[in-house]
Amino acid sequence: QVQLVESGGGLVQAGGSLRLSCAASGLTFSTYAMGWFRQDPGKEREFVAAINWSGSSTYYADSVKGRFTISRDNSKNTVFLQMNSLKPEDTAVYYCAAKTTAQALIAMTPENLRLRSWGQGTQVTVSS
Repeated sequence: QVQLVESGGGLVQAGGSLRLSCAASGLTFSTYAMGWFRQDPGKEREFVAAINWSGSSTYYADSVKGRFTISRDNSKNTVFLQMNSLKPEDTAVYYCAAKTTAQALIAMTPENLRLRSWGQGTQVTVSS
């Protein structure tokens, strides 16, 4: 059974930084692309960033490009999201997900995201 456990969230002032982690188990981690998604109450869950199995390719939503960096450590079955220059609109619960390709993560529709089973996520709150 695949288990993804997110951590590292918190309360930070605008302009600050946080580093999120997602520890994976129950899958051959080094063969999966990983992604980060977020959801603010009352809004749809949205794509944030993705990384391919080797870490050689990364993809970002336009809203976070240049501020967030996704990375992975296959020896530790963990994916990270370094978030810099945080803005109040980055406030959300952040979740990670695994799929066979980064393109498959990016292509998930709002319905796919609603129907998918997610972990508990980690809350990020950015104050102005």
